[in-house]
Amino acid sequence: MTTHSPDRQAFSRSAPVRLWEDGFALDPYPYYDALRAQGPVGWAELAPGVPAYVVTDRRAALDLLHDTETFSHDPRPWEATVADDSPVLGMMRWRPNTLFADGAAHVRYRTSLIDTFDRIEPHDLRARVHRAVRVLVGRFGPKGEADLVGEFARPLMALVFNSLFGLPDSQSDRLNVALGKMMEGGAEAAEGETEFAGYVLELIAAKSEQRGDDLPSRLLDHPAGLTPEEVTWQVFLTLGAGHEPTANLVSNALSRILGNPQYYSTLTSGARPVTDAVVEVLHHETPLANYGIHYARGPVSFHGAWIRAAVPVVVSYGALAHFAEREVTGERHPRDASHLSWSAGPHACPVRQHTLLIATEAIERLTQWLPDLEPVLPRERLTWRPGPFHRSLTSLPVRFSSRSPDQPGVHS
Repeated sequence: MTTHSPDRQAFSRSAPVRLWEDGFALDPYPYYDALRAQGPVGWAELAPGVPAYVVTDRRAALDLLHDTETFSHDPRPWEATVADDSPVLGMMRWRPNTLFADGAAHVRYRTSLIDTFDRIEPHDLRARVHRAVRVLVGRFGPKGEADLVGEFARPLMALVFNSLFGLPDSQSDRLNVALGKMMEGGAEAAEGETEFAGYVLELIAAKSEQRGDDLPSRLLDHPAGLTPEEVTWQVFLTLGAGHEPTANLVSNALSRILGNPQYYSTLTSGARPVTDAVVEVLHHETPLANYGIHYARGPVSFHGAWIRAAVPVVVSYGALAHFAEREVTGERHPRDASHLSWSAGPHACPVRQHTLLIATEAIERLTQWLPDLEPVLPRERLTWRPGPFHRSLTSLPVRFSSRSPDQPGVHS
């Protein structure tokens, strides 16, 4: 396994581009260039011995995301070809939920999720985020230093989603650790998947016994008539998809903001909304870099590549962002939504507004309480977590003037 960023000439056109290498986490862009050199659809490995087609062209990605006749989201034919201990199974294994369903089953699952999340009032979600930020600032604020990944972005998502799903704060660390292991797709991926599954199974068992004012209870009572098993896997999906990418969105945005003092001052002064910084990350450094996984229903020619059945076809949102930057002429409007970070087609993210609200409120509240945040390291010295799927900082150390949320003049 390489531990350095490879030279752009080191890749072979015929060999799969290894997205599991340490070098990919350090600097993914030479890997994206190597994939693009193969055409709109490149050939890669998600883990040792786990090949995949990777789409790096926007037109090809949109065709894939909208073509429900040629492609399926059901990975079970592929699973039959993969070792039981493959580190990417936790992120790709079939489960009866909206992510891995097609047709009527997908509509049923997706409708239940949208209806359930639509019942969350923005003011209520905002209050949950504010409370979580207050709890975390209460922990690290008096120290005058913090890691905004390990002490803020990740535990914040665990606190927010725990509250939405009807669990106490004491369970948030368990959620955070399990998802981190599973997402990285390394040696601890299977352990993380087991821990996370146990967490969700216990949650649904409790809500099946006694309902509450929370998302699992609403899913259990939804008119779609989901079984407890189906609700379990819907929650498995929404907790994982809500926690990890949103935490990475927050930390990636904070790293970009703090790495540019002039930009930071325009945000803290209110001259520029935090939403601009969040959308900028979705364009430049999308947190879920490679996913949107499809499978051809049969062998097919697709944008110059011969796609075999039972082999993953992955959308590289990170590569799409990388190559889109080269094509932009003039200044992009800060609210431009031309990126594909929310995906597209029938499986496009159903809760994008909730995600944007959580991320922007978290950053705004943190910078209101700690307006003099200063990075300890320059951005080019920050490190990134391994794994083929995400763009996720290992840590983001900062210093600031010591203070507590209870001090006079601090927002409550």
